[in-house]
Amino acid sequence: MDKESAGPTPGFLVWRLANKWRVAVDRAVGPLGLTHAQYSLVASLYGMQRAGERPSQRRLADHTGLEALYVSKLARALEASGLIERARDPRDPRAVQLALTEQGLDVTRRAIALVQELLQQLLEPLGGLDTPRTRAFIGELTALLDAPLSPSAPDDETTQGRTS
Repeated sequence: MDKESAGPTPGFLVWRLANKWRVAVDRAVGPLGLTHAQYSLVASLYGMQRAGERPSQRRLADHTGLEALYVSKLARALEASGLIERARDPRDPRAVQLALTEQGLDVTRRAIALVQELLQQLLEPLGGLDTPRTRAFIGELTALLDAPLSPSAPDDETTQGRTS
C-alpha cells in the first residue's frame, strides 16, 4: 500500500480531534461568556489559586502552553469582563500577577462543571472519563506533549529533499 492510501496521519487525527474538542468546549462555555481559550485560562488559574499560587501571566502561559502575548490579550479581555484581576507583582515590577474575582470564581466553577460533563460525553467511546482506556490515552498524549521538539536547521539534510 502506498503512503497516500494508508489513511490519515496521526498529526491529521490529532488536529481534527483538537478542533472537534475546541468547538465542543466553545459551545458549552459560550453561554457563560467564555471562549475555549478563555476557559483554559480561567480553569488553569482556578486550579493554581486553589493550590495557593497567584501566578504571573508568564507562569500561566507556561502552564497552559499558550503564547505569553496571547495570554496577555486574553487576560485583558477577562479583566474587562470582571472575571480576573491583574496586578503588578511586588517582587518583580515587570511581571503581572493574575487572580480570579468573585464573579470569575463563580463563572469558572460553572464552566468547569459543564466541561466535565462534556468530557464524559467526548470520552464515552473510551468508556468515560475515569477508565483504564482513558488513563492510557492521557498517558499517551502526555508522552507526546512531553517529547521535546528539535528544530531543523535550514541546511539540515532532511530539509534538502535528499532521498538517499
